[in-house]
Amino acid sequence: MKKKNNLYKWTLIPALLIIGIISCNKKYEGDDNSLETLRNANNNATYSKTKLDSMQATNMITSQKVQDLLDLSALYTSGNKDTEIDSVIYTQMQAHFLTRDSNNLKPLLREMDSLKVRYAKVSNLTTSKAVQDQDTLDFATFDVEYYDNKKTYITTVNRKAQYMLKASPVKFQKEFKFYFTSFYPKNTDSTKIEKAAR
Repeated sequence: MKKKNNLYKWTLIPALLIIGIISCNKKYEGDDNSLETLRNANNNATYSKTKLDSMQATNMITSQKVQDLLDLSALYTSGNKDTEIDSVIYTQMQAHFLTRDSNNLKPLLREMDSLKVRYAKVSNLTTSKAVQDQDTLDFATFDVEYYDNKKTYITTVNRKAQYMLKASPVKFQKEFKFYFTSFYPKNTDSTKIEKAAR
C-alpha cells in the first residue's frame, strides 16, 4: 500500500508541475488591439430581424459586442486616461450602453486595472432570457481570459452582462441596435475559475 502511495505521489507531482508550466506559458493569440480597434468597435451597426432569428446569430453578435467592449477597455486602461485619444476611447465604450453613465464601466475598468490587463479574450458565451414583471430580459454569460502587456496569461473569470436590442428604423425597415444595459453587474461572482501559477 505504501509503495502505491509513493508511486501515486511521484506521478502526480510531475503531472501538476507540467500543467502549471503549460498554463504559465499560455500566450494571447488574438489580434493586437490598437487604435484600429476604435474604428471597428463603434457600435453603429444595426441588425435586421432576419439576422436575429437564430440563437446562433444572436450569440455571435453578442460575443462580438462583448469582445469590442473588452478590447476598448483594455486599450483605455493601458493608457494614461487623460489624453484626447483616451477620451475618444471612453466615448466609444459608453456608446455600447443604453444610458451613458460612468457607473456602467466601473466594475470592468476596476478589474482590468487591478490585474494590469492589456488583452482580453471572450469565450464560451451563452445567451439566455428571463421574464420579470412582464418584461423579457436578455443576458449573456461568458468567460474572459486576461493577458498582460507581454501577452502572458493572467487568469480566466466568468462574467455576465445584460443587453437589449432596441428598434432602430433604417430605410423604412425594422432594424435593431445592440446595447448593454449592464456589464459585470455588482452581484456577479468574482471567483476566478482558473489562475496561472506564478
